Amino acid sequence: MEQIKTSFDFEKPIAELAQQIEKVKQVADKTKVDMSATLTELEQKLEKTQQSLYSNLTGWQKVQMSRHAERPQTLDYISMICDDFIEMHGDRTVKDDKAIIGGFATINGETVMIIGHQKGKNTKERQYRNFGMANPEGYRKALRLMRLAEKFNKPVISFIDTMGAYPGLEAEERGQGEAIARNLLEMSVLRVPILCFVVGEGASGGALGIGIGDKVYMLEHTWYSVISPESCSSILWRSWDFKERAAECLKLTSDDMFRNKLIDGIIKEPLGGAHQNPELMAQTVKDQIIKDLAVLKKEKTDKMIATRIDKFCAMGVVNEG
Repeated sequence: MEQIKTSFDFEKPIAELAQQIEKVKQVADKTKVDMSATLTELEQKLEKTQQSLYSNLTGWQKVQMSRHAERPQTLDYISMICDDFIEMHGDRTVKDDKAIIGGFATINGETVMIIGHQKGKNTKERQYRNFGMANPEGYRKALRLMRLAEKFNKPVISFIDTMGAYPGLEAEERGQGEAIARNLLEMSVLRVPILCFVVGEGASGGALGIGIGDKVYMLEHTWYSVISPESCSSILWRSWDFKERAAECLKLTSDDMFRNKLIDGIIKEPLGGAHQNPELMAQTVKDQIIKDLAVLKKEKTDKMIATRIDKFCAMGVVNEG
């Protein structure tokens, strides 16, 4: 049975059972006593505990899962999904923003444009990538690449994983709000299919800046909201201590988002999260991409754009009976 790596407090019951299994195995090896019945019973209990725990995570627990250090990021998905990838740099105005990466890639023999946030896996990488928080030039680079994809009639695929757009003074001076708003407008009418996947954190305008698509999916243990639970807690209660309560109030999980018709679907993760089996997770995403592109390519462009616009315009509309 494959060992599940545990990292969080709420995974303690799993860690304890895994420890018991390991002890039983050691005793069996040392004493040469047949303990297969005990092992089978413990393994069945472990499996039931895993199924129960991971299918009933709270909002805050899902936020924690989405931030796991080993969770696959955009470059991981590119390496596992694509046959090749040519990264493209710069917004042709200011500089190349390392928090957003993009370029042409081949998936199953078809050329696509891939754009996504990259947070980094260690301290050095995170500083280099600015923790996945893009400046205006990052969103302008993304728009440049989307227009390039439109010019050559290639679909756009975006991977969303950010704590938000960079909130620094220099970012605001260079027009952070305008850059994101421009992307929302341009993506709404882009004449090629767009698929968006929230693969980690989907925070605020930073996520929305590359999040308008014909199909928007969330991985099972991700979140998508106007604000992070910690920031919400600090604004409403002047303290981070209420982040768990804020996470529940924000309705930010994939189930909440799907129930409120704000996304098109939820992509199931391997048991224990995407970091437990990145290859399986990447294959699931790849299958979804291939399936959706086959359908969207058959649609007439004007109809596809109208459907995309109508979908987003219908969000938040309340009909009083």
